[in-house]
Amino acid sequence: MKQKDTKISYFAAHITTIVSVTLVLIIVGVIAMISVCGAGVGRQVKEQIEISAIMKDSVANEQALALCEQLKSQSYVNTIDFISKEQAMQNWTRDTGENLEEIFGVNPLSPEISMTLKAEYTHADSISRIVSALEANPLVEGVARQNSEEVVSTIDNIENLSIILAIIALALIVISFVLINNTVHLSIYSRRFTIHTMQLVGATNGFIRRPFIVGNMLSGVIAAVLASAILASVVQYIVSYEFPQLTQYMSWGNVGIIIIGLFLFGAAICSAAAWAATTKYLRRDYDQLFK
Repeated sequence: MKQKDTKISYFAAHITTIVSVTLVLIIVGVIAMISVCGAGVGRQVKEQIEISAIMKDSVANEQALALCEQLKSQSYVNTIDFISKEQAMQNWTRDTGENLEEIFGVNPLSPEISMTLKAEYTHADSISRIVSALEANPLVEGVARQNSEEVVSTIDNIENLSIILAIIALALIVISFVLINNTVHLSIYSRRFTIHTMQLVGATNGFIRRPFIVGNMLSGVIAAVLASAILASVVQYIVSYEFPQLTQYMSWGNVGIIIIGLFLFGAAICSAAAWAATTKYLRRDYDQLFK
């Protein structure tokens, strides 16, 4: 009967560890996914900043189109569109209802090149250099850029949210380590005399630590499996029924990377807790084991 009680106690200790680590990994996984989505949204917002180069009146469509082809090869260009004089007139008529060609007898509008930038080039200094280079081109009359105050405000909010989430994640890591360390400590506490006996018969510290570390590493892996299954199910449900557009910001490849990270984190934190708890009793003499 005594042996049965020991097995139940051992099993209960590991269940506590697995449940604790699973809950921590779920929260860390959710934070990681929110961060990935935030980064995707931020990149999309940045790449919507538009710069338009308006050609001089004397510039023909062919010259403007040649310049557009040159700009396509630039590393900072995300998308680029050429708007001919005729298309510019059509856009003006559609937006305002006025036909300037009928009013003035000629088409007064100029060709235009409209482009968006890659996210890496949407900082203020980069945009200023790009605008200055365009203004220096002899074919360009002027450069108009989108009012980026709202864009910058949105990006700042996303970056601030990412910082807050990183702080929360770090706090969770510290809290989870303390919690898991306490749980593992209780499991190893019941076997402290066994550890001391193994030391007396000449077992090395590494030999004594190994079963504790391996056992708790397995608990971390099991917790990662449970947490990953829950997160994957939630993501699948959200993508399928609630927010299909979520796939624009977070692919299953990103989910896979996060899941691999959860496995590594779960195994590492449980192993570290087992190593710390075991080392504590390896350094104690026999009299201190009763405290």
